[in-house]
Amino acid sequence: MLTGKTALITGGSSGIGLATAQRMVEYGAKVAITGQNMDRLLEAASALGTGVIAIQADVSVQADMQRVRHQIEQVFGGLNILFANAGLAYGTPLATTDEAMIDRLLGVNVKGVYFTLQALAPVMPKGSSIILNTSWLNQIGAPGRSLLSASKAAVRSFARTLSAELLDQQIRVNAVSPGSVITPLHRQPGQTEEQFADYVARTGRQVPIGRMAEADEIAEAVCFLASDHSRYMLGAEMVVDGGRAEL
Repeated sequence: MLTGKTALITGGSSGIGLATAQRMVEYGAKVAITGQNMDRLLEAASALGTGVIAIQADVSVQADMQRVRHQIEQVFGGLNILFANAGLAYGTPLATTDEAMIDRLLGVNVKGVYFTLQALAPVMPKGSSIILNTSWLNQIGAPGRSLLSASKAAVRSFARTLSAELLDQQIRVNAVSPGSVITPLHRQPGQTEEQFADYVARTGRQVPIGRMAEADEIAEAVCFLASDHSRYMLGAEMVVDGGRAEL
């Protein structure tokens, strides 16, 4: 499905990013992943197999993403698929959220996505595909999650506005909107396996389909949007949330 294509996944050392990298490798793509922790990046690249490129970078730093662009040009020559996946998620209650929390969340989730596309779009040829990772939270009002939801709503908006901006270059931009997914992002510091399993079970009961998603289920949706099978989709949002935002 992706044979002969080159792909970059930000936040590719764990969770949805790592699962997507694995799927893309299986579907024949040459893959590069980014992340901030080099040890985790190298471990992920080793697990993914020979030829996967690991690039240490912070998406919220414009210079880092420009450096990623230069490395992609050197190694791949260009880029067919970009999955802007890197993101943060934590509560931001109105009464207790400080400026540092706001800057960190919006820096990664909004600036990071923008800097990623700004850096990589120039090396993507006609017919390329960009996928943005938003969230089911962009559609609902969740107490204590106002800034997280707003940041993901901004990403959803990028899929529309940047599709229009990149139209002449024939680069498609779409969004994938996951629900609750079993990933390290949901683990609390010091949480035991038993405690995390209890959290997964409790959260799963809140989802109409009856469970949290596996990261691979989101990865399959991303691969569809990355492939020519979705060639008539532009500026769209694919919601993969077990019905949580709809029912």
